[in-house]
Order: sequence, then C-alpha cells, then structure tokens
Amino acid sequence: MIRPTWSMDWNISDAEAILSSMEDKLAGRTSVLAAAAIAPVAWGSTYYVTATYLPEDRPLFSAAVRALPFGLLLLAFRPRLPRGSWWWRSLLLGTINIAAFFPLIFLAAYRLPGGLAATLTATSPVVVAFVAWALVAERPRANALVGAALGAAGVALLVLRAGFAVDALGVAASLSAVTLFSVGSVLVKRWQPPVDLVTFTAWQLVAGGLVLAPVALLVEGGPPEIDAPAVGGYLFIGLVGTALAYAVWFRGMRRLPAAAVSLVGLLNPVAGTVVGVVLAGEAFGAVQVAGTALVLGGIVIGQPAVGSRLWPTRRPTPATSPTGSSPGSSISSSISSSNGSAEPVASSPRTKPVSC
Repeated sequence: MIRPTWSMDWNISDAEAILSSMEDKLAGRTSVLAAAAIAPVAWGSTYYVTATYLPEDRPLFSAAVRALPFGLLLLAFRPRLPRGSWWWRSLLLGTINIAAFFPLIFLAAYRLPGGLAATLTATSPVVVAFVAWALVAERPRANALVGAALGAAGVALLVLRAGFAVDALGVAASLSAVTLFSVGSVLVKRWQPPVDLVTFTAWQLVAGGLVLAPVALLVEGGPPEIDAPAVGGYLFIGLVGTALAYAVWFRGMRRLPAAAVSLVGLLNPVAGTVVGVVLAGEAFGAVQVAGTALVLGGIVIGQPAVGSRLWPTRRPTPATSPTGSSPGSSISSSISSSNGSAEPVASSPRTKPVSC
C-alpha cells in the first residue's frame, strides 16, 4: 500500500503556486508589452502631425522643441538629478536616442519616399536582436527573427509604392538612425537606471535638447513663427509622441526581451497608414490589408511565449544519485512492509516551468 507523505502535499501546493505565478507573470508581461505599443502608435501619428501643422524645413528646431521643453517639464514633476556615472550615461543616451536620432530621422524623411524610409526602419527588430545579443547576452530566438522578417515584408507591402528613387544619403541616414536607437534602447536595458522611468526619460530629453538647441540655432537660425495649430502639434508630439512614448518604450525594454519589444515597433508604419487613411483620405486596398496582417502576425510570432510553443527548448535529463533518486526530488512515497520498515521510492523530478 502506498501512502503519500507530507512532501507530496507540499509539492502539489508548490506546483499550483508556480502555475499561478507564471500566469501572473504572463499577464504582467502582456500589460507591459501593450503599454510599450503606445510608443510606435504615437510615433506613427507624428508623421501626419508634422506634415500638416509644424513649420516646414525646420527639422532641428522641431527636434529641439520636441525634447528640451518637455524634458524640463517632466523634471519639474520629478526633480531629481543624476549622480555619479549617470551624468555621462544620461548625456550619452540623450545624444544617441534624441540629439542624433531625431535629425537623422528628419533627414531620411526629406531624402527618401515615405514608404522606403518606413521599410528601412522596419529592419530595427533584427538590429535590436543582434545588439542585445552583443550587449546583454540575449541570444536571438528563431521565432523573433522569423517575426522580424514577416513584419518587414508586411511593412514593405503596406507602404512601398512603385516608381520611387533611392538616395544614398537618405538610406545611410535611415539605417544610422535604426542602429543608434537600437544601441540606445539596449543600453537602457543593460545599465538599468536607478530611478523611475519618468525621471530617466526627463534626463535623456534634457540632455538631448541641450545638445540640439545650439546646433539648431547655428544651422537654421532663429525660431520660426508659430501659429496656434503648430502649438497644438508640438504639444501632441512633445507630450504623447515623446514624453509618454519614450517612458513606456524604455519600461518595456527594461522588463522584457529586447527583440520582443522591438517587434512591437513595427506598429509605427501601421499607425501612420491608418492615420493617413482616416484623416488624409489615402488609399487602403487589398495589398495594404495583407501587409497589415503580416505585420501583426510577425509581432505575435516573435513573442517569447509563442516561441516557447513553436520551438520548445529541450532540457537535459537530470542525473540520478547512487540511490536511484533524482537530486532535488521532493515527492516521495513509502511502501509499508510487514515488519513496519519503510523503503523510499524515487519519483519524477519536478518539472521546471518554461520561461515565457
């Protein structure tokens, strides 16, 4: 007769706790990923706002206004200054993610057709995956690379049009912007800022704005005339497209695998297309529907939880001890004999939960 000991009861309870914890973690990761998706959706809408409401041919001025005033506003709500090495780290990240990234994006937009620029930007998940492998030892999963390829193909279908011309400087600017922002995003994950992400975002915006402002003044001259629609446009881009977007994006980068978060960035051209269709009356046909489906499918396929099901990781068989029981085994039973002695029986080792 087999009589379960107290360790069996404890192990069942422990397994239930592990499953519950996994469900909570998955729900938490989903909410973080959903929040991070706000960033590319906001960035996608800035194309329309910039083209419709902001002053023309003033990219450096617009970039400086997008960064410095709203960084100071965030810093006023969270008045905390960097300490020690975070002075130069904030300056470096502000230069990479703001001061260099914004002008390169504007330059690519001026030199390239919008569809080509968006398609080049869609290579960012692949770049992020390999940068994360180099800087934080996150080896890219096969499903993340497949998802990135599907997403890039979807973006191409969504935005590319026939008859565009390729400009070498524009292509270089676009790919440089992708590389810089990928490095900056992964550095946020590696360094793990010691403050909340609102404060951390403020540090980068202020640093990037201080670098940009004198350059804009030297290159473009004094500020242009700004009317009421331009003020509204700057408020939207600064509050939603920059302050909020960067905070939730860096939060996702800090808590989730970098490749998974970067795939959500493919929503950028999707949002831009939707805004163009709704507000500007742009065409949206079967090809664009197929492109959108590929982008969304690529985002889903590239997530770790999906990858663990499509490409399960094989775990090595635990070694057994000389007595025949697995190390760390806590489920046991006893077989009663007629003389009252008990003989331990080896049980299966506890299955380690698969990371999602």
